[in-house]
Amino acid sequence: MSSFFDEIHKNRAKSILLMLVFAGFFGLIVYALVILLGGGLIALLFGVVIIIAYAAFTYLYGDKFVLKMSGAKPADRNQYPEYFSAVEGLSAAAEVPTPKVYVINDPSPNAFATGRNKKVSAIAATTGLLSTMNRRELDGVVGHEMSHISNNDIQFMMVAIVFAGAIGIIAAIFRGMFFFGGFYGGGGNRNNGGLLLLLALVVGLLAPFFALLLRLAISRRREYMADANGARMTRDPHALADALGKIQQYTKSQKAQPVKRANEVTASLYFANPLSAKSVANLFSTHPPIEERIKRLEKMY
Repeated sequence: MSSFFDEIHKNRAKSILLMLVFAGFFGLIVYALVILLGGGLIALLFGVVIIIAYAAFTYLYGDKFVLKMSGAKPADRNQYPEYFSAVEGLSAAAEVPTPKVYVINDPSPNAFATGRNKKVSAIAATTGLLSTMNRRELDGVVGHEMSHISNNDIQFMMVAIVFAGAIGIIAAIFRGMFFFGGFYGGGGNRNNGGLLLLLALVVGLLAPFFALLLRLAISRRREYMADANGARMTRDPHALADALGKIQQYTKSQKAQPVKRANEVTASLYFANPLSAKSVANLFSTHPPIEERIKRLEKMY
């Protein structure tokens, strides 16, 4: 089993590799379009610049979009003193700059961490989590999220979300071309219409599978690792197990409901699966079963 520090280096390398692979995929698509539409070198370079600009902009500001998309608001220290205390104490234990603290007005108990790196990060917790957990359990959840920050999981996840969004945009463009016949505009060659039709169909079909691969890249092993390292930070694995137990009880209760603003793209960020048990996305969930997580934590000292 690799060490905590080995995992940090692996995550950084995987982030870079993931970005290169999907940048290459976008580059091939742009190149194919330029050739089929009769464009030249300048058109190709323009397309590449657009891709690089999109990747850079969304990577730099992606965490802000995720927080906004999730309905997260800056938390009030006077209203949530224990929450701030937990984040500040555990960031010191993890030796990372204190993340920004956010709260999501949602009764479903859950939380997530996001950001570009250890220096630019944030933790968001739902009002349901903050009202359900005692201080020990809150420390356990925050410790788990702090582990995602300290071992660069958030960087890897942000890259995955950035490219999942881009894949969705590409798929939408090609679906539009396929259904509305946008093959002959501009300087395009009518003789290439059949090839463009085929390209649009292939990309439209494969794009969802690329998005699925991105979700699967954020493996369940990361969640087990964050559980273990979060327990190491708090020195209380049973507190995290108790927190998971409360979430499990909630999901089985009649009042259970998914996190309202969570979706298939952001679901992998959360502490526990935020989607409905009936969601098709759960077939490919990156979250391990809560029962197994509790069992592993209870074996720790």
